[in-house]
Amino acid sequence: MILDLASQARQASNLMASLPTERKNQALEAIAKALAREESQIISANLADIKNAQADQISPVLIKRLKFDGVKLQSVIDGIRSLIQLPDPVGKVLDATELDSGLNLSKVSCPIGVLGIVFESRPDALVQISTLALKSANAVLLKGGSEAAGTNRVLADIINRAALEAGIPVGWMGLLESREEVSAMLALDEFIDLIIPRGSNAFVKYIMDNTRIPVLGHADGICHVYLDDPCDPEMAIRVAVDSKCQYPAVCNAMETLLIHRSVAVDLLPRLAEAFGANHVELRGDEVCQAMIDCNPATNEDWATEYNDLVLSIRVVDSLDEAIRHINTYGSGHTDAIVTRSEDHAGQFMSLVDSANVFWNCSTRFADGFRYGLGAEVGISTNKIHARGPVGLEGLVIYKWRLAGEGHIVADYASGKKSFIHRKTS
Repeated sequence: MILDLASQARQASNLMASLPTERKNQALEAIAKALAREESQIISANLADIKNAQADQISPVLIKRLKFDGVKLQSVIDGIRSLIQLPDPVGKVLDATELDSGLNLSKVSCPIGVLGIVFESRPDALVQISTLALKSANAVLLKGGSEAAGTNRVLADIINRAALEAGIPVGWMGLLESREEVSAMLALDEFIDLIIPRGSNAFVKYIMDNTRIPVLGHADGICHVYLDDPCDPEMAIRVAVDSKCQYPAVCNAMETLLIHRSVAVDLLPRLAEAFGANHVELRGDEVCQAMIDCNPATNEDWATEYNDLVLSIRVVDSLDEAIRHINTYGSGHTDAIVTRSEDHAGQFMSLVDSANVFWNCSTRFADGFRYGLGAEVGISTNKIHARGPVGLEGLVIYKWRLAGEGHIVADYASGKKSFIHRKTS
């Protein structure tokens, strides 16, 4: 079964590379309309999944991610329509050079090919990933968490039917439904070009350790906010609370708050009150414990992604100490500084080794849709190909095209001709 899906996806990907932009956008609009039309069916399937998850005593964090109500449905539909407005990432001339008279080289964007996406819990990820794959002309094999099987099945059926009716090649999208199929997919390097996992630390590491196929993603989301001296107290509280509490179950939520000692005396009690109002459990170092009522933090806390209303707090003596802490314990995902000092902000953004570094704003902005990338297939902490939120630009690669007039290398090797290497783009 999985071999057939992968083979069909490879064949479809070969056809998708030449799809005109208009047809892709028409398919995306058809998908948006079909999702809106089938709202009751989607929500009914999701409620059944939630009921089963609760009966199986799945964690509240996963159940929160599993929920796919009318608000989330409208959000993904809005995301599809935003995606339609974005330029086609395929077929762009990225660079052009005239090697010699009549011998022209161009670097042109093209699809990666076949993507294997494995994700946990969130049905909205299926919609985002499949539509991003379509716009970037990639075929895609999808495997969601078993707890969302009913919702994912309904969504995949709606999306696939709408796309096929709009002229997208058969086999462009396949849905996997068992762990055995995932294990089989990880071995299909002949058909699949890139694996993108979305889920827990252990889950992503398992994927990375069990395939020869390149993997794009991140294992941890240990994000920090550092409150500097000097900083605006009201801004500091607003940014810190949003970073932790706006949606704590996601990878770009703050897990550790760092605060300069000179501002901690005044700010920490106000922060404790604000976090308390949002039911956040606080774990602090010894200095923090002397200033506010909180549980002790350990070295394990600094390296923990809670994905919940739990926050570790450390008081530091300098910007340098804050940067060292982040580069030691962080996961290279998203880290922010709140400061009035442009110089301090510049140092922080240059020296913190993360995919996303922010100044005076919430870590929750690390998101493909918020970046204007047309949603995202995931966030990468890799240092090759794509980094940060991976949207359309992370789903294309490039090829070199060379057009000549009977040119041969022997003429250049003998010195009869020479290269001019003149940039034309």
